[in-house]
Amino acid sequence: MKKNIPLLGLLGLLAFGCNESSREVSEADSEATAAADSANLQPALQTINAEDLLAHTTVLASDEFEGRAPGSVGEDSTVAYLTRQFKQLGLQPGNPDGSYVQRVPMFGYTPQPKATINANGKSIQLNFPEDYVALTRRYVQNVDLKNSDMVFVGYGVVAPEYGWNDYKGLDVKGKTIVMLVNDPPVADPQNPDQLDSTMFGGKAMTYYGRWTYKYEIAAEKGAAAAIIIHETGPAGYPYEVISGSHSREGVEILTPDKNMSRAEVEAWITEPKAREIFSALGRNFEDLKEAAKQKDFKPVPLKATASFNIQNKLREVESRNIIAKLEGSDPELKDEYVVYTAHWDHLGKDPNLQGDQVYNGALDNATGTAGLIELAEAFGKMETKPKRSILFLAVTAEEKGLLGSKYYASSPLYPLEKTVAVVNMDVLNAYGPTEDVVVVGFGNSTLDDVLAQEAKSQNRRVVPEATPEVGSFYRSDHFEFAKQGVPALYASSGVIARNQPADYVKNWKARYTANDYHKLSDEVRDDWNLEGAVEDLQLFLRVGYRVANTEKYPEWKEGTEFKAKREEMLSKTSASK
Repeated sequence: MKKNIPLLGLLGLLAFGCNESSREVSEADSEATAAADSANLQPALQTINAEDLLAHTTVLASDEFEGRAPGSVGEDSTVAYLTRQFKQLGLQPGNPDGSYVQRVPMFGYTPQPKATINANGKSIQLNFPEDYVALTRRYVQNVDLKNSDMVFVGYGVVAPEYGWNDYKGLDVKGKTIVMLVNDPPVADPQNPDQLDSTMFGGKAMTYYGRWTYKYEIAAEKGAAAAIIIHETGPAGYPYEVISGSHSREGVEILTPDKNMSRAEVEAWITEPKAREIFSALGRNFEDLKEAAKQKDFKPVPLKATASFNIQNKLREVESRNIIAKLEGSDPELKDEYVVYTAHWDHLGKDPNLQGDQVYNGALDNATGTAGLIELAEAFGKMETKPKRSILFLAVTAEEKGLLGSKYYASSPLYPLEKTVAVVNMDVLNAYGPTEDVVVVGFGNSTLDDVLAQEAKSQNRRVVPEATPEVGSFYRSDHFEFAKQGVPALYASSGVIARNQPADYVKNWKARYTANDYHKLSDEVRDDWNLEGAVEDLQLFLRVGYRVANTEKYPEWKEGTEFKAKREEMLSKTSASK
């Protein structure tokens, strides 16, 4: 790519008021740049093909890789394969230490909890896991919390941009806080039957509604224990999803302080059991929920105490992120980065099963990992490399709670203030080309606008996800970067297939979800059509290329919960210069 000398000349002409001449220069320069970009992109775009994508996916999803579980021989095979591919493509090791891996310290924990609530002098027993689940993410073998005062804190949200604080006027240090699921459902003042679109995204979930946020803010406030009341309707899934996940071994990052900054206890409780507790206190659950919808809500101290004892079975696990680097061509910009992410892990192997024992994870997410290799090869084919550097990051333990991306975002190998954007891939399209491309978290950042502009080159359009209320934006690896302030794009395969019936994609996805998602049957299939995945990857390449060559950083849009974090990060960087 040539330097921006014509732009400097244009600025000089503007200073002298030569508007017409400057317009001609600008148009000529723009056309020349577009032509150069097109010539540079074509070899890269042509490199991405269905045959190679299928070949990589087939290897990664083979039984020999044993389901790619973190800490297993399947991880060793995956790391070796990706490292070999990146080396063969001529990419530099992504870790400044000269390797292609970032080690991720984790630990497994299996909780055995006991809990009792004393409500107004009445002892209420809780049965695990039927009534509740409780765990500690601290790296300790035992937690014993006795007679902790309980406080109802509504939705447990502190959102300055909305003027919202559910903790106002009360110190909850050492206490047990009780919270509702999701965002506060604030009614529209003009139409009480609708949600206020200016508050918490209206229908769409914000991060304030995620259980992860609620436990994080509880720890920040110094609460000893945090209990979320599970309601199936607002949550979108039954309590059995929670009890099934948290009554067996979990995995967490092992931090230098052994996770002692977390609350001692993180718990869920069923709605019927919560109603029983409030009833014993002479409190009406519906009245408390209604009060919690108001901005002037204040915490409600309860005449109740909570006691938890958790015996914790621990084991240490070390896993790895895999990272490769394509250095940028501009000496002034090569220390800034565009990151492509995909998680390499899946659910591993279950030796207790008869017959097939391997959760191959072909679509989820051998396809995305294969796509990462395809993009790395494509960028390498460019005669003129992008101005900024490109990182290809395959992260571990997404299936365990985005742990690999969380670790990178908290311990980045390259400064986050110089990480201009993240593009994430999680499950590629195996049902053919589409007329559209779906953005999960539509409207969050200017990356959506870049995607929409580049999609026009494929005669495609960008559409928002159909169900923003379920919070899918917060459930894949890009989110851990977003939480730290880095603009992130999570584009999914389209929903209108070319030359197919209107309900073709809907039915295809429904079959996959019902029959194959997180099941032994998620394997490479003969009826896959990866041409849609090829189109998506070519689109992602165009987006990354544009961002890597454009002077202006992508930005979060007004109203997003990540905007303030990014602005604070960049202002500190500017002040230190």
